[in-house]
Amino acid sequence: MTMSDLALLRAVVRGRVHGVYFRAFVESRALELKLSGYVRNLPDGTVEVKAEGEIPKLEKLVEYLKKGSPASLVEAVVAEWAEPSGEFSGFSTKY
Repeated sequence: MTMSDLALLRAVVRGRVHGVYFRAFVESRALELKLSGYVRNLPDGTVEVKAEGEIPKLEKLVEYLKKGSPASLVEAVVAEWAEPSGEFSGFSTKY
């Protein structure tokens, strides 16, 4: 695996994503995919996800984000891609 196989994803998820176990859903999927980073609620009612790892796994995470947890209603996912920073160890929920 080379650095070109890796990326940093920053995604902002809009919709009914607070109070519906969305962050737990994202953390579970990211750990399944062996990604590193975090998920957190933002004050404007959106959820931010920052994740690093192999590009195909990050693309799969984006698909999960679009689907959402069973109780959520995802309206939009805005994804930005960048070079990996190597700053994360594991995946967690930030409060």
